[in-house]
Amino acid sequence: MSTVVIIQARMGSSRFPGKVLQLLSNRPVLQWVVESARTIPTVDQVWVATSNQDVDQAIVQWCQAHQVSVWVGSEHDVLDRFYTLACKIKAKIVMRLTADCPLLDATVAAQVLSLVALGHAAYASNTAPPTWPDGLDCEAFTFKALKYAAIHAVSDGDREHVTPYIKRHQHRFKAMNVSAPLPDLHMHRWTVDTPEDLEFLNRLVQLSSGNTLYDYLKTLKQHPDLKQAHHLRNVAFQQQLQAVCVQFDQSQILLNRALKTIPHGAQTFSKSHIQYPQEAPLFVTHGQGAYVYDVDGNAYIDLVSGLLPNILGYSDPDVNFAIRTQLDRGITFSVPTALEMQLSEHLCDLIPCAEQVRFAKNGTDVTSAAIRLARAYTQRDHIAVCGYHGWQDWYIGTTTRNKGVPHSVAALSKAVPYNDVLKMEQLLQTKHYAAVIMEPCNTTPPKSGYLEQVKALCEQYGTLLVFDEVVTGFRFAPGGAQAYFKVTPHLACFGKALGNGMPISAIVGQQFIMKEMENIFFSGTFGGETLSLVAAQATLKKLIREDVSGYLWRYGMQLEQGIRSQIERFDLSNVIILCGYAPWLMVQFHDHPHACAHTLKTLFIQEMMHRGILMTGSLNINFSHDDACQYKILQAFEAVLSLMAEALRHQSVQKALKSPVIQPIFAVRTP
Repeated sequence: MSTVVIIQARMGSSRFPGKVLQLLSNRPVLQWVVESARTIPTVDQVWVATSNQDVDQAIVQWCQAHQVSVWVGSEHDVLDRFYTLACKIKAKIVMRLTADCPLLDATVAAQVLSLVALGHAAYASNTAPPTWPDGLDCEAFTFKALKYAAIHAVSDGDREHVTPYIKRHQHRFKAMNVSAPLPDLHMHRWTVDTPEDLEFLNRLVQLSSGNTLYDYLKTLKQHPDLKQAHHLRNVAFQQQLQAVCVQFDQSQILLNRALKTIPHGAQTFSKSHIQYPQEAPLFVTHGQGAYVYDVDGNAYIDLVSGLLPNILGYSDPDVNFAIRTQLDRGITFSVPTALEMQLSEHLCDLIPCAEQVRFAKNGTDVTSAAIRLARAYTQRDHIAVCGYHGWQDWYIGTTTRNKGVPHSVAALSKAVPYNDVLKMEQLLQTKHYAAVIMEPCNTTPPKSGYLEQVKALCEQYGTLLVFDEVVTGFRFAPGGAQAYFKVTPHLACFGKALGNGMPISAIVGQQFIMKEMENIFFSGTFGGETLSLVAAQATLKKLIREDVSGYLWRYGMQLEQGIRSQIERFDLSNVIILCGYAPWLMVQFHDHPHACAHTLKTLFIQEMMHRGILMTGSLNINFSHDDACQYKILQAFEAVLSLMAEALRHQSVQKALKSPVIQPIFAVRTP
């Protein structure tokens, strides 16, 4: 079996021309990479692959002068450059390196290579997610995977960057990743993209006593004044991710298969095919940062964010590191761990109403616990609901999705319109109500004084106020919407963003009420499951350290301003409405003489997805959405709103629609 390292090299960098032949401690940068590559165990050959441009003849001449095998191929079709070389030398496994990463660590590269060489994966890297220093990047793949990509990849981005096609098609190619054993290594930048990078690396290698990863880390610790340049990582790769997404064959195949064993083909109503157009990414393979990838190899900027849990983005390195570390210690134990206490203390420090805490796995668990607790504490049975609170009988009985709910149970709950203080008081003055459970912010922002008035009414009539902060928690502020609006409820429920995708939720509240938890029965085997607890701790630390809620406010306001201007530009203000707050904006549709609201929403989602934006009815932004994402989102909005305005003018909305119209899952029945 021939295992080959191919080093991708060129002279024509826009920011630092000729960087690969610049000197790093008396040796060209390229020489550092070649020499490190030759020490990777099991490697049979090392080649440099450059382009046929005149400027790259300098690389060819250097290789020839130093007995380094060199290959010349297309400047822009780098995938073909690699493939034709691999064919020529009969490679079975290829490791791809880049010539601007001189501090490559052969031991790290060997770990990546072994995953492919031993048959565990068709593709492996140490960048998904990036947990190593920028500059230790490497990836390996089988010749079979390379050949398939070379034959089937058609976009410029797929051919310019060699492996994007393979990485996106993880339904076809099994992919694995080698993660760093230490935290925060991804914060280091050891690549050469600018003269400042080279200056930093020259100082680093001169001060270092060795040339391994750990030597360089030791040097940086000893010399805290040694500052690294900071630039966005893999900018060129991120720029090519946005593409037209119109191929959904594998999603349809898997849907037909799933429907045989799973009602609706999914575990969550809002994630199932009934909430998406027919041509949609119904199954995904993986996510990274702000992007998800479907089984057909399409890449999307994800504005669903897993229905809001992924507040930091997919595969966050800090959260992942915490999970991996705890995984080796155990997951679920026979008695509690100190992690429960530590996370409870953290939440009590953050959340205004939190004096005691209990954990569960999802939002419905803790909202239901709050209702049972309120009934036990007040000795009353009736509940007033205002918002969405989960699938349990006491709430879902107030909606049109109430099949299977006993009438006697449904009769105990009443839905109250948001911002309607009069209707709220009419209910509470009967003095039958144990609790008002409400989302502190709904599709409509609270009127001035509304939340304060509800709190006062609850205290006047002996009713507990429960804030359902499963959505707003940690998104509006570290202490939730109650901290943002400065209204403290008696109890509150948190979930979703608490674990950045890990299943964890919490009911928190005032001690004299939470004390009743010792008498009611609220218990679950997995309430203290440790992977979710450490994920929550890591998430909360990052939320505070990086001021994530502040970022979401700023980002959301910028996005809102851009979208509103486009809605006005295309004269769609009467049919498309932005509502809510910047960290969680909703897009609502109103009927038009030529199309109903549901039809317009379906067309909108269909066209946004075809432009690489995954969304439903809201903008669920997260910390991984950056300026490049915002630019692409606004580009897509511009194109889709233009199309919709044109379709409405020509009464051709139905013709543009390629799918049955999406209908809402349910409606709330209010008095």
